[in-house]
Amino acid sequence: MTHPRRREAAEKLALSAPSGLLRVVMDPDPTGTPSVLRTALAAWSAIEDGATHQLVIQDDMVLSESFYDRVRSAIEARPDAALALFALWDSRNGAAVRMAAMAGARWVGAVNEYFPCVAIVLPRRHAEGFAAYGRRRLGGWPDDILMHRYLRDRGVPRYVAVPNLTEHEDRGSISGNAFRGPRRSVCFLPKDALAEETRTLTGLTVLPFFKHGVAQCAVRAPGPGPEHWLHMDTHQYLEGAGLPKSLLDPPGAGPAAPDVKATWLTALAMGYEATRTGLATPPPGDEAYAEALATIGPGGISNSATEEHIAQRREPLAEVARRALEAGREAATGRRPRPRERSGLVWRGAANPLGEHLARRLADRREPADAVIDLTRLHSAERKVTIHRQGDPTPYTLSVGEIYGPGCSPRTPIGRMVWDALRSHPITVEGDPGAETHPLYVHDLADAIATVLRTRPDDHTLTVTSEEACTAAELARAVHDAVRPVPIRASPQAAPGWHTPPDHARPPGWTPATGRARGLHAFAQWLAYEGILLDSDEPPHGGGSRSGPTPP
Repeated sequence: MTHPRRREAAEKLALSAPSGLLRVVMDPDPTGTPSVLRTALAAWSAIEDGATHQLVIQDDMVLSESFYDRVRSAIEARPDAALALFALWDSRNGAAVRMAAMAGARWVGAVNEYFPCVAIVLPRRHAEGFAAYGRRRLGGWPDDILMHRYLRDRGVPRYVAVPNLTEHEDRGSISGNAFRGPRRSVCFLPKDALAEETRTLTGLTVLPFFKHGVAQCAVRAPGPGPEHWLHMDTHQYLEGAGLPKSLLDPPGAGPAAPDVKATWLTALAMGYEATRTGLATPPPGDEAYAEALATIGPGGISNSATEEHIAQRREPLAEVARRALEAGREAATGRRPRPRERSGLVWRGAANPLGEHLARRLADRREPADAVIDLTRLHSAERKVTIHRQGDPTPYTLSVGEIYGPGCSPRTPIGRMVWDALRSHPITVEGDPGAETHPLYVHDLADAIATVLRTRPDDHTLTVTSEEACTAAELARAVHDAVRPVPIRASPQAAPGWHTPPDHARPPGWTPATGRARGLHAFAQWLAYEGILLDSDEPPHGGGSRSGPTPP
């Protein structure tokens, strides 16, 4: 699939295939608003009579030498499955590929994220089904988000190749992805040979990954109900697992560089999880394993570093990853996982995604306390959290600012801005652009609650907000910078009701620790990969006519 501006590259790729296997499909509206989905639907609709499967490749992909043999073998082994042949080096599916490479698997079950569509195989009925599904949703989410939702809703098995069968050439993005920096494979071996394609890893529950400069973890939420994942920092996950704090910093004198620390935490968590869950260790010199480790650091800094800087940091960060992974394996050997449940804390109004994230962070912090934490008024106009400490006749009342982050709704004022940017729509500043806002990230609220539980402040009425207020226009600019650089527009609509909490004292010793850019990016990820599955196909307000590329 291609655009006239890249027709030559597409034709070259098609000619490199065995006779007749690949044909070029062009964007049906090349002068219109850039839309990957529009061209993808043309490609999925072009399936030939008698074909059992459809392979779609974007024009800027490089194929491994065993590409066609592996694809055919994988189709024979999994005739009813969707097969992604590429995953980005900073993605959750990339994290799954790394875990599978440690286990010596050739395919790994895809996880809750967009389903990579730059090189993908679908059974015929799902190629035709997605073409019809996508046509009804033009102007909404991008193709890879819609593909994940389509396949998940229909229970289609989904797998990612280990190592990947394609690499991305990054010739420049027509669809608006250039701001993300280099977009490389998590693990690409050009000369990877055909092997036993039935070796598969599924059932992963913890995915450590390094993205946008931050070591993060997606953790499968326990319990019944639809599959969903919690989003947390890797440091929080490891601390909650009981690893000693001394192990969470790379060895050496002085504080480590940010890319070193984040690479260390990511690989440490990988080694810990691999050993805890009994993943096999690959043989010495395994190429896929080595390459998967070597891309942790480069992927994590790819959004803000030049190609030259990434190349210079690759080997030093690969060595950090190798040492951290072994340290994680050693830490998990003979260790019993510490229970996370906190019998002393009772939660009310927490049976929702936001409550899950708050409760998990408090559980990982393990603050000793017997208390009832009541969130029932957090979603009301009051925006309050009430804490009833055992033995204290007066409850603590926390007045909270505009809460945002994993677990929060796209229908809040901040949520609507992020939702717009995710869908490549203009960010709308409703009402007065100079209106004062008080954003507060989910983790910072959890830490404020923990501070109250630990310190028992003299003041029982407290305010929990960001350190500095910002205007609605400044917040829109922050969303533009952190999520996607789309236009910002003013709207004559009534103001969305920004909440200004009373000016009470803060919890003593507490300050919010999450930068706005980091928090907004994490919120965008959660909305794109989890929030979309809890909501309808329609945005929280208005429509639009643009279909954008992969979310952050």
